[in-house]
Amino acid sequence: MTYKFKFFILSFGLLSLLTSIFSQNTNKFDFERIEDNSFLMEEAYNQDPGVIQHISSFQYMRDQTWMYTFTDEWPVPGRTHQLSATIPVLNNGTTGFGDVELNYRYQAVLRNRFAFSPRFSLIFPTGNYKNGLGSGVIGYQLSLPFSYLLSTKIATHYNLGVTFTPNAKNADGSDFNQVIYNYGISLIWLLKKNFNFMLEIVGNETIKKSDSSESIISNSLFINPGFRYAINFKSGLQIVPGLAVPIGLGSSSGSSGVFAYLSFEHPLWKP
Repeated sequence: MTYKFKFFILSFGLLSLLTSIFSQNTNKFDFERIEDNSFLMEEAYNQDPGVIQHISSFQYMRDQTWMYTFTDEWPVPGRTHQLSATIPVLNNGTTGFGDVELNYRYQAVLRNRFAFSPRFSLIFPTGNYKNGLGSGVIGYQLSLPFSYLLSTKIATHYNLGVTFTPNAKNADGSDFNQVIYNYGISLIWLLKKNFNFMLEIVGNETIKKSDSSESIISNSLFINPGFRYAINFKSGLQIVPGLAVPIGLGSSSGSSGVFAYLSFEHPLWKP
């Protein structure tokens, strides 16, 4: 299945959802639930005014590679605008920091059932490209996350995005241009207000092109079943641990691992 076909299918699904958004906006969808705590997917909810979030995730794969990321999300100062930063630590045989992301996300739409918050990111070359831990140059990323409540028990999320890294560096210092298209869809079963089962499907297509060679195209596709649980405190602190099992499909078949998630969300000031 080509990326263009996958893009068409996902886009068609989104358009189908949009046809019912503005005619089905009732109070029954305004209820307490876990939001903005997906694993490999991005939910389209910015932070509430005065509330910040600290997110740690750790993924270990059967080929013994692993990645830890720490993300901080801040409203600036309300929910419309949000800044965040992501710091990765990687191991691919060599352990070190990866390329740091600085993100801006705009809450374009937030209704009872539907949310949309486009994000733009700058990716800084903090990883050592000679060890395969970074690109050696600044990269640019655009992400389009959509979130939609199918019912009071089922939440869905949809991601489309592209990352462009011009003149990225190989370990030997040679240059190439890289474009990564990513896509994803998830279903979350809101079993209880503080406990959810999750099913994420994420993939990407990577295109590398240098002046001296033809384009190299590679694909990945993973299904990621898991669960998350929210612990709420009277102070406003919310702790959300989660666990999932990424399993490779298609060209990623045979690849699998474990994914652990931990979020701390708390008020920093009164809005």
